[in-house]
Amino acid sequence: MRTWQVERRKRTRQLIELGGLVVKAGIVELTNDERTIIYGAMLWIAAKLQSHGGKHARDVWAAKGKDAFNAELHEEQNSQ
Repeated sequence: MRTWQVERRKRTRQLIELGGLVVKAGIVELTNDERTIIYGAMLWIAAKLQSHGGKHARDVWAAKGKDAFNAELHEEQNSQ
């Protein structure tokens, strides 16, 4: 397989995974799939990360995401 094909598949997988996170977080349902709201929220997040409090926001959000992933993993393990 050519290098550009490998890179394209890698990029496609990344985009699918990122879209999955938007769905997993409940954003699609909460916004009634309103793309302007979702995009606006993402722009707000990007601005926050670039601001003076960006490091703190990144740390808080990373911890929250880690906790959510761990809770999901724990639920999956208990349901088996």
